[in-house]
Amino acid sequence: MLDLSQSNNPKVRPYITVEELYLDNCERLSMSIINNEDSFSRRIKEKELHRPGLALSGFIEVFTYWRVQIMGNTEIGYLNTLHGEERLNTIITVLGFDLPCIIVTHNNAIPHELIEIANQNKITIFSTPLTTTTVTHHLGEYLNRVFAPYLLVHGSLIDVYGVGMLITGPSAIGKSELTLDLIERGHQLVADDAVYITKIATDALLGSPSKVLTHHMEIRGLGIIDVRRMFGIRGIRGSKNIDVVVKLELWDDKRDYERLGVDDKTTNILGVEVPLVELPIFPGKNITVIAEVIAMNHQLKQHGENPAKEFNENLINRMQTKTQQNNQTDI
Repeated sequence: MLDLSQSNNPKVRPYITVEELYLDNCERLSMSIINNEDSFSRRIKEKELHRPGLALSGFIEVFTYWRVQIMGNTEIGYLNTLHGEERLNTIITVLGFDLPCIIVTHNNAIPHELIEIANQNKITIFSTPLTTTTVTHHLGEYLNRVFAPYLLVHGSLIDVYGVGMLITGPSAIGKSELTLDLIERGHQLVADDAVYITKIATDALLGSPSKVLTHHMEIRGLGIIDVRRMFGIRGIRGSKNIDVVVKLELWDDKRDYERLGVDDKTTNILGVEVPLVELPIFPGKNITVIAEVIAMNHQLKQHGENPAKEFNENLINRMQTKTQQNNQTDI
């Protein structure tokens, strides 16, 4: 089993700033700034969100103040039941912690005491018309993606018939040339040379290009080309789940290569087992067509069909039947 993670230590982003959170989500969540931008430089270090209901009621022993604070109908409704010094003291207690920011949902009217104390403590308050459930869902997905472990892998990622194919192999073996040929045949480039792989779920990996090389390719002897300009929008896509890894390697006469494909090989990437095809190459071999067949064969397996295993089972059954017939003839 090939293990890509052995030569690449997975990394995790240590933090994002409140400003990044706002800029990345302000349009999607229709977020507006209520008071100031004073806490824009504060760091968010966890993907979990927090609703400070218990803290507002006075129980602060388990208050995870360092997380993004979401105030919905429940929290604002509770504050509206308080009056005078009781409301002010409650807000002073909660906002006395080093909160990164507060997001108020449902376009709730924000108590003026909350805005005043937030200004004093340099805490930014955002407002959104969306429901608490919607905001929590979208921000949860966003933070999961931001803080997901990731790798930078040398290879090419391309969408072939809807299958995310990561092409790996030693330098100068022809990864980019194969990828370019697949693009010319109508498939979509995700990344070339440097592929960022992020673990987005327990068993799912997402590949994307680097910001510098986005939709560009290096072809030895030609140089850098812009795939989007040459092939149009149909030739590219921003990201793609990695479904299969194709490892190119030079043909070795002494090696016994897979002939039937009965034994499925895998490679481990960030703890996820991904189907692996080791593809030996030599001059004159049509690697492009084989890559397309690999993608179609993967789709068949995803639908519960495995031609290699079916062929092997049929062959064994025929051999057993033939043996039984011969035994009966001998009797």
